[in-house]
Amino acid sequence: MDTKKCRLVVRAVELNSLTLAGRELGLTQSGASRAVSDFERELGFPLLTRSRAGVRPTSNGSLVLPALRAILSGEEQLSQLASGILGLERGVISVGTFTSVAVHWLPGIIKEFEEENPGIDFRLLSGDYHDVATWLSAGAVDVGFVSNDVPQNCRYIPLRDDRLMLILPKNHPLAQYRRLSLKLLENENFITLLETSDHDTRRAFEAAGIHPNIKFTTKDDYAIISMVEKGLGVSVMPELLLRGHTGKVAAIPLDPPLKRTIALALGQVPSPAALRFADFVKTWLRRVK
Repeated sequence: MDTKKCRLVVRAVELNSLTLAGRELGLTQSGASRAVSDFERELGFPLLTRSRAGVRPTSNGSLVLPALRAILSGEEQLSQLASGILGLERGVISVGTFTSVAVHWLPGIIKEFEEENPGIDFRLLSGDYHDVATWLSAGAVDVGFVSNDVPQNCRYIPLRDDRLMLILPKNHPLAQYRRLSLKLLENENFITLLETSDHDTRRAFEAAGIHPNIKFTTKDDYAIISMVEKGLGVSVMPELLLRGHTGKVAAIPLDPPLKRTIALALGQVPSPAALRFADFVKTWLRRVK
């Protein structure tokens, strides 16, 4: 089986674009379309549906995607093992991450890691907690930054605790408090992430025993900060995410305190490059506050 065709289909689904996937592999738009059509004829059924909204797997395509990813993962692991035997340091690491890590940790981690390991490249997928868990379960990423929840059969490596903070407009009557209970804001308008990814806020509500008035939901963390700044409501967010934005809103620790644990999750059979990356991340975080 032609692994280039496997990679083309997998990347087309991940990027929601056959054109972009083909470009990554050095194919023109027509060349990528021909390659997918050839692959579909080999298998005997369509793999992708294409529309103005982008690329989606067919029902049969969804069934074979895990097998295609397993083929690509096996190919990458074999390449890395062969390189190790020859004394070379090569490979590709696919990393799934959420916003706060992508913004505040990954640029520094990747820069220093690549300086020490110039033969290893990265492929990044950024989403929310739910997205990262899905990518890990499907084998779409080798390593995932996760919070308190992790898919089964993944190795879980705790990295750092991160406080949950209540954020208010600067002119809010409670903005000068050193600590605040969510119960004091039960009747405020709350702005949250979508339910599939907002585990942190829901845990805070449950711990406080409140049923908040959720006025707005969004998938964009920084949109929440902007909305709170404009006085549209209040929210609960991790401290790392707020780094560099506390001049716009009042960020106050919760009473009683709550936290999330930022961790790394590795698949069942991590590649040598992924294991090296995990060790590097732990070392990097010991040096960086």
